[in-house]
Amino acid sequence: MDNYKEEIVIKRNRAVNNILHAVLCVLMVLCGLFALLNISQIGFSENLLMTIASALVYGGAAFLIWWKKDMLRLEYEYTFTNGEMDFACVMGNKKRKNLGTMRVKNVEACGMVASGSFQRYISMPGIKKSNWFLNRDGNLFYFFYQKNGEKHIIIIEPTDEMIGMIKLYLPHGVYQTN
Repeated sequence: MDNYKEEIVIKRNRAVNNILHAVLCVLMVLCGLFALLNISQIGFSENLLMTIASALVYGGAAFLIWWKKDMLRLEYEYTFTNGEMDFACVMGNKKRKNLGTMRVKNVEACGMVASGSFQRYISMPGIKKSNWFLNRDGNLFYFFYQKNGEKHIIIIEPTDEMIGMIKLYLPHGVYQTN
């Protein structure tokens, strides 16, 4: 029987993000309209260089907002399958970015962020930290491992059920309780 668990982590309080997303959508449309207005004035403008520069600035702003606005609707997806963790980031329910795969048996230490052992690992010099969680007050869990001579720590927000499944595949003494 396979041990399989998939979880999607969403931000609990999304009201501010939703309002900001709506404001950015309106701003994007306005910047696009100003860019089109400036483009339409190119043939009639006395200051051609200023009109082109203005059109480029407004068009660039509209494009940047369009490109980045989905970051406000971010979700993380954790998939655990027989000792392997897959991590992905989903932006705006449209774009999915694979963040990586990790074998739990290669983890050197793991545990709850609230434990004292986390401070020992996070304060190591030269550590690369990956924050793959959305709720700071959530049930945060960390993995510490070394790959290619570099120290890494991943912080995620799994449920107790997934933590229980992870513990089944950990080598003896890896789970830190204090």
